[in-house]
Amino acid sequence: MQYVNLGSTGMKVSRLCLGMMSYGSKQWRTWILEEEEARPFVRCALEAGINFFDTADVYSTGESERITGKLLREFGVKRENVILATKVNGQMSDDINDRGLSRKHVLDSIDKSLQRLGVDYVDLYQIHRWDYETPIEETMDALNDVVRAGKARYIGASSMFAWQFSKAQYTAQRHGWTRFVSMQNHYNLVYREEEREMIPLCLDQGVGLIPWSPMARGFFAKNRTRAGGGETARAQADPFARQLYFREEDFIVADRANEIAEARGVTGSQIALAWLLNKPHITAPIIGATKMEHLDQAIAALEIKLSDEEVRRLEEPYKPHPVLGHS
Repeated sequence: MQYVNLGSTGMKVSRLCLGMMSYGSKQWRTWILEEEEARPFVRCALEAGINFFDTADVYSTGESERITGKLLREFGVKRENVILATKVNGQMSDDINDRGLSRKHVLDSIDKSLQRLGVDYVDLYQIHRWDYETPIEETMDALNDVVRAGKARYIGASSMFAWQFSKAQYTAQRHGWTRFVSMQNHYNLVYREEEREMIPLCLDQGVGLIPWSPMARGFFAKNRTRAGGGETARAQADPFARQLYFREEDFIVADRANEIAEARGVTGSQIALAWLLNKPHITAPIIGATKMEHLDQAIAALEIKLSDEEVRRLEEPYKPHPVLGHS
């Protein structure tokens, strides 16, 4: 396994982060793997040297956090040897205040997340999306208090506009509060709009990039159809993917990836992940796995080095997209 600093911090993370959204309760999503099914994936990740695990309170309404903490303890991982990341913002119940980035919800949520994870602190506490109903000063002040209380080592953010992220960072700097050290953004071979503003901003500010959906929710697996959906359980029960991908040019890019994959004797998903890993500005893509071969192939993709010509072929068909993934 390869390790790099998370942005300009001194904290070392594995080049792959295991996304724990796939593990939780089937009542939340039919394709989710429950605790017993999730166990071998966490074991395999640890054995491969992955030390970075990302979850969120909203995943299976807290069950993903519970499983994440429980399985890491079962495998005897020392708390200081693993990087735990979770998120706040999503609606957790019918209560009007049990969502968003108000001071109340942030401070309530970190305590609940720690309880479910069974730990005293998380390494990275992230705002899951921008909250248009709460002043950013209130949110950044609350997050600063979370860090000062020792409940989080660092804070991060997820998909939003570059002006919003810049405003949050400026607000924190102006008040002497904790700044975001990472951006978990939507970025992959068929969605590259982040190259316009967010990625240059993060590079300039020393913010680590840990993109979600690096393989476009299975879009490169050759089982998605132009009519929408696909052959797998997730493809058939993932309407969000239909909103993000499935444009004609997306299929052209996927075809290119699979052509290169066939020539190399690997999979299209591995080529898509390798393309991302070959970008020097990417810290650690967040990978999901519901089949063991998914995880094995993602780990193997670390060794794939694409040529300049292969990169050109992959990138050439891309066409601009509307902004996707901020909500």
